[in-house]
Amino acid sequence: MEIKGIISKLYAFLYIRGFKVWSSYRTQVILTVLSWTLPVFTYYFIGTSLGNKVVQDIHVTNYTSFFVIGLAFQGYVSSVITTISQRIRNEQLYGTIEYYVLSKSGVLSFLIYSAIWGFTINTINAVIILTIGDLLGVRYEINILSTLVLTLLLISSTLGIAFMSAAFTMIIKQGNPISFFFSTFTTLLGGVVFPVTIMPSEVTYVSYTLPLTWALNGLRNAMLYGYGIFQVLKCIEILLLFNIILIPLGLLMYSFSFKKAREKGTLGEY
Repeated sequence: MEIKGIISKLYAFLYIRGFKVWSSYRTQVILTVLSWTLPVFTYYFIGTSLGNKVVQDIHVTNYTSFFVIGLAFQGYVSSVITTISQRIRNEQLYGTIEYYVLSKSGVLSFLIYSAIWGFTINTINAVIILTIGDLLGVRYEINILSTLVLTLLLISSTLGIAFMSAAFTMIIKQGNPISFFFSTFTTLLGGVVFPVTIMPSEVTYVSYTLPLTWALNGLRNAMLYGYGIFQVLKCIEILLLFNIILIPLGLLMYSFSFKKAREKGTLGEY
């Protein structure tokens, strides 16, 4: 019981530390919130003249509703992957990663609880964007069960990708290609601000290999039209398949890179 209590306190510390560090820099908090909200207005003003024509082919009558859902949930992908790889990098720089290795919780638990901070910060992001969407005229008809299932499947598949990103950080330290791709190109390739069907077919094939593309397709139907579980079942099945592949693969890559770093004695190098 005593050991479990110590581990629980360590987990709580990781979570609370992230919040206190983030909230202590007030200017950064303000700039972060602005970085969430300004793109909404950017695409809104673009969409009033061009966006509705772009999405007619997929039967979306309101472009604002299309990109608001996309922006709200894309952050789960970019923030979680970036947060985990950055936390490992920070612990390497601080010289504290060895302490997590020696602790009962281990580095894997450290990664999971670091991911919680990414989930939390992006949930705030999503709520703000969805609220702004409501003020801009988006009308939601949310099926809570479908929305929760799709969101959880998106998050869990993202966690698998985040483990892969952590594996790269463990070995190469800087210049993480997975983190760069999913924080930069998912807005373009994931159907966040425009439908993937308007892109060249070769690029569309790449888009359909991303969990985000399928999650957003299901979330738009679940949140804008009230689709139930059976109506978005195809998206759920494909996201389950992504989870079956990505989570074990991510854990395998991370375990391999962690073992190699320990063997080479480069775990704490930066």
